[in-house]
Amino acid sequence: MIWVLLILGIVIAVPLVIEHRRRVMNDAARGSASGQFVELSRGVTHYAWHGPAGGPVVVCVHGLTTPSFVWRGMTPALAHAGYRVLTYDLYGRGYSDRPPGPQDGTFFVNQLAELLAHEGVGDQLTLIGYSMGGAIAARFAATYPDRMHQLILLAPAGMLNISTGLRGFIKNVPLIGDWLMLAIYPAILRQGYKAERELPTSVPRVTELQAQELEFKRFIPAVLSSLRGILSADLSGDHRALAARNLPVLAIWGRDDTVIPKASVGKLAEWNRAAQQEAVKGAGHGLTYTHTDEVLRIMRGWMTKPD
Repeated sequence: MIWVLLILGIVIAVPLVIEHRRRVMNDAARGSASGQFVELSRGVTHYAWHGPAGGPVVVCVHGLTTPSFVWRGMTPALAHAGYRVLTYDLYGRGYSDRPPGPQDGTFFVNQLAELLAHEGVGDQLTLIGYSMGGAIAARFAATYPDRMHQLILLAPAGMLNISTGLRGFIKNVPLIGDWLMLAIYPAILRQGYKAERELPTSVPRVTELQAQELEFKRFIPAVLSSLRGILSADLSGDHRALAARNLPVLAIWGRDDTVIPKASVGKLAEWNRAAQQEAVKGAGHGLTYTHTDEVLRIMRGWMTKPD
């Protein structure tokens, strides 16, 4: 019996020890990073500007597990079109700090609002949100509608709350869910990255860069906190409010996306009938870097610049 308990204790301890031994995101780890850093209320945020200083501001909000490098294939074209593009790492990802606690809508909206205030950015914003970034961008736009010019959602999350299966169990069950997240989620992510390794990409070494996130402490807990936070929120009120304000909204989906439920398209249409929706043939969830040219083509045909 004692051997069974000992083995069980080792099994339980292994994921915790691995997490404890991961690298800390600190000044040394940030040594090779380009861009800039600012200390906000919840910690350091990494960000970068692209394009002409006087151009209309476009803010790009990345998703759950892939930091701001996801935009590297899109920012040159947006900058060439005359936009001033801001990319940044959400807390818990990339070169930004990993503060503990709930990662709900307020948590992410405050990070962006503080960053914009630090940079002296005013109104007439174009927000582009990818995956979880779509949920964050929608919540920001609903919170600060008077600051918005237009909203673009790329394979956006937040339309349907997934509460079944293993992901639902991990999200909904404390302690055991936390342990399972540390124990099995890294392998799930690596398997997904491996499956994308041969896909075309506008971001060099994108799967390698994605896998590097797993080297850092508190990345996995941050993902779980977001699953329990912003990705469990009911965003129907936000989208209905944007519809009532007549804010221009464009949503671009990947037709072969296996991450975002296909029913999300209908749900967005229910909440905001005026939202324009487009689908990219052959694109999965990584459409921002696998089908960059097609996404940019759709965006260019829809976007307008403030007067």
